[in-house]
Amino acid sequence: MVKQQTNRMSTGVVVGIVAAMVATGGGAAWWTMHFASSPTNLSPPTTTASQSSTSSSDSQTTPSQVQTIKIYWLKDTDKHLELVQSSVRLRTANQPDIILATAFNRLLAGPTEAGVSSTIPQGTKLRDVKIKSDGIHINLSQEFTSGGGSDSMIGRIGQVLYTATSLESSAKVWISVEGKSLTTLGGEGIEIEQPLTRQSFQQGFSL
Repeated sequence: MVKQQTNRMSTGVVVGIVAAMVATGGGAAWWTMHFASSPTNLSPPTTTASQSSTSSSDSQTTPSQVQTIKIYWLKDTDKHLELVQSSVRLRTANQPDIILATAFNRLLAGPTEAGVSSTIPQGTKLRDVKIKSDGIHINLSQEFTSGGGSDSMIGRIGQVLYTATSLESSAKVWISVEGKSLTTLGGEGIEIEQPLTRQSFQQGFSL
């Protein structure tokens, strides 16, 4: 009988303390103390390129880092167009597909420096970029196929190809428009044999 009364009194005291803590706003504190030693299985938050921070404290806790990548523009030499590279420093996640996606968004925004141009139509958007076992797959919006003559068409293919292979120059590239493989381009019907490589582009096209 004595032991039972002691247990009842202890339980009553605990209930009273908890009730008092809740009444005074201490419920959250009690919850924290009660579960502080309980194991958890929480996954770390996913960090995207747009969420990367440049502060030193954030750089120690996120997978983002500064990457240098080459973006390709066109330069008019009065005789012909030629591809020229521009090195751009990007803060992005240390993953090749995310690096390429960030580079392509910069490419599609157009050049900011003087003396170079782009024949990629304004409004062209990157649908997605994926690195697979057979090469780099680039999917662009329908605007990519609009406007311009043969030089313009060849130039924009070169810009996409060389920017896509800036991380690996010998990589194979597959270009799609709205999810469909690009086989011809422009009113003159320039044939695109895929996959493309820098070597096949140099052999098959002339700017």
